[in-house]
This record gives sequence, structure tokens and C-alpha cells, in this order.
Amino acid sequence: MATIGVSHGQASSITVPARSERVQRALLLGGVVSSALYVATDILGGLRYEGYSFTSQAISELMARGAPSEAFVDPLFLACSALAVAFGIGVFREGRHNSPLRITGALLTVYAALGATGPTLFEMNQRGAGTLAGDAPHIVLTAVIALLLLLAMGIGAMAFGKRFRAFSFASMLVVAGFGGVTGTFASQLAAGQPTPGMGTVERICIYTAMLWIAVLGAALLRRRGSSSS
Repeated sequence: MATIGVSHGQASSITVPARSERVQRALLLGGVVSSALYVATDILGGLRYEGYSFTSQAISELMARGAPSEAFVDPLFLACSALAVAFGIGVFREGRHNSPLRITGALLTVYAALGATGPTLFEMNQRGAGTLAGDAPHIVLTAVIALLLLLAMGIGAMAFGKRFRAFSFASMLVVAGFGGVTGTFASQLAAGQPTPGMGTVERICIYTAMLWIAVLGAALLRRRGSSSS
């Protein structure tokens, strides 16, 4: 009986690209999963916080020092950040021949890595338990993260065609506009005063950002699927 032999070098040339493709798809999938997990964590965390108001309280209050939901949401938000870092790396790798995509990937990686410090190093105080100055590190971190994300969205808009560009610019306007409005509640929040509408405004801002990340991830996965078929 005749047999067909495959040398070690030939086997490697077949296995490595397939493994690399699986890794790349897993990294890109991180963008979709991280966005979905973030929204789920927000909802579940709020339900575990007795008296929490989704319309008037900030998402950061779920992970605030001593918050009833802190122990539950912190590991989940860290998982979101880890998945987002993986996604940023995947986007960076995807942009080997696409400079805007490569820059976007680098910005998203830094954005996600800094985001991981929110539930760990730069937590805010519970409403009324601190001061605006005491929450300044958290506020500065939030502003830096928002700026990095807006830059990523603006540069990433150039990576695809007109429809994604229009979607990206519209998303940027929503994130910048509603993010700016959210920032006006900072002093009231630190003073423990009511902040009606803040939760709604902030969630429109953040959920729009999460949607943009998920759409970018889905678009890149779809492109890889069509190129390999």
C-alpha cells in the first residue's frame, strides 16, 4: 500500500496559519464579547444594589468603594477590560497594511488597559462620602479614557467605507455630547446631591461607545470570513 508522507516543515506550514487565524478571530471577537459583558454587568450590578437608579446614578457608583455591588461588578469589569485589550491587539494586528486600523488598535489597547485601573486603583467614593477633589483621580482617568476612545473612533472611521465612516462620526458626536453633559453632574455627585437624568445620559454615551466597538469587531470578523472563503 502506498502512503503519502508529509514532512515536519510541511505540517508546520499548514498548522501555523490555521492556528494564527483562530487566535486572530478570538482576539477580534473580544470586542463584541467585551461590549456585551459590560452592558450585562451594568444591568446585573444595578439589580444587586438596593435602591440603585439606572436613570439618575452613574455606572461608576456600582464599583465605588464600599458599594453593595462592588465585589460583584469589579471582577466582571476587569474581564471586560481584558477582553477589550485583546481586541485592541487584534485590531492592531489586523492593520498590518492599514495604517488607520493599526493606530486605532494601539489607541484601543491603551484605552482598555487604563480602563482596568478604574475598579482597582482609581475607584470613586460612594455618593456623598467624598469630595470633588477626592474623586479627581477617577474623573481625570475617565476624561483620558474618553479622549483615547474618541481618537480611536475618529481614526478608525477612515479604515472602512462611507457607511462605517458615517456611523463612526455619528457615534463620536453622541459620545462627546452626552459625555460632556455627564461631566456637569460631577460636583453634585460628590456632594451627595440628586442627579436626575445623569444615569440615562451617561448610559447613552457609554452604550454608544460599546456599540461602536462591537460593530468594528463584527466588521473585521466579517471581512476575515469573506477573504478566507
